[in-house]
Amino acid sequence: MLALVTGPGGFLGRYIVEQLLARGDSVRGLARGDYPELAAAGVEMISGDLADRDAVDRAVTGVDCVFHVAGKVGVWGRWFDYFRSNVHGTLNLLGACQDRGVDRLVFTSSPSVTFDGRHQKNVDESAPYPTKWLAHYPHSKAIAENFVLSVNGQPLADGRELRTCALRPHLVWGPRDHHLTARLIERARSGQLRRVGDGHNLVDTIYVENAAEAHLLAADALAEPDSPVAGNAYFLSQGDPVNCWQWIDDILALVDLPPVDRAISARKAVAAGLTLERWHWLTRNWNEPRMTRFVARSLSTHHYFNIEAAKRDFGYLPRVSTEAGMQRLGEWLDSDRGLRVAD
Repeated sequence: MLALVTGPGGFLGRYIVEQLLARGDSVRGLARGDYPELAAAGVEMISGDLADRDAVDRAVTGVDCVFHVAGKVGVWGRWFDYFRSNVHGTLNLLGACQDRGVDRLVFTSSPSVTFDGRHQKNVDESAPYPTKWLAHYPHSKAIAENFVLSVNGQPLADGRELRTCALRPHLVWGPRDHHLTARLIERARSGQLRRVGDGHNLVDTIYVENAAEAHLLAADALAEPDSPVAGNAYFLSQGDPVNCWQWIDDILALVDLPPVDRAISARKAVAAGLTLERWHWLTRNWNEPRMTRFVARSLSTHHYFNIEAAKRDFGYLPRVSTEAGMQRLGEWLDSDRGLRVAD
């Protein structure tokens, strides 16, 4: 098939591109940046922004399936920026798919669309969206996800239907991770990393190659008649929650850093986050505060999910174990590029 991947140069997006190419699919990428290495690999690159409907129309013309991975991430910033990228951009893409006759779309969502600041233990897809939000990112992703799922079954001009689904991978990590892993290492090296809470909270994670494979499996399942995947959201993980702070210590050990030995209570972290958020808001500082309420709650509560629906409906299994993934991550961090990112 010819697949469009939005955000093909990002962490997860690039793995999806590579897996599509490896199995013989043709790939087109929509991105604002320039990625000559993707073009050299055979990816047809379209330069443009998701908020630009003309660019989106060009990108979806003639494709068989869309993997919508791009979006604004982070826990701080202006609502307009999150809405423009995550909501308006997604609506542009959905409209273009309907106008151009694209009948499959897989949306990369987040488990945070169900997070209200409390523990999440073995949560399944019946969990509702919160009524109050701790950050713009999960709020905007929830709005976008709701739109994606609500248009499932909409008729196309040729009589087919648009089939959609949303995937919610939790804490994606692995080689080439310029965000989560690099940030943990940077904060540990600068002495800014603190354990939040009692250190006993369990979290789900997912190795990046497993997350990418899940996207391909879901897209293939959407092509089946009466697909059970159509119109549904799915949690994704390794299927085996880990202690959050032991996992962080294990990542730090890969670059010979000591375990996190300083701590702050969850209550104090939430209070500090609220204070810093108010100060950044008053001063119109859109750089991320050192602590926010969302981060404090995320680091001190349980987050693990039931992935039986993904196993049942499109055959997802985490082929790369956490142990094997950590070994691969360590090898990357030992490489020249990995060390430069970590440093």
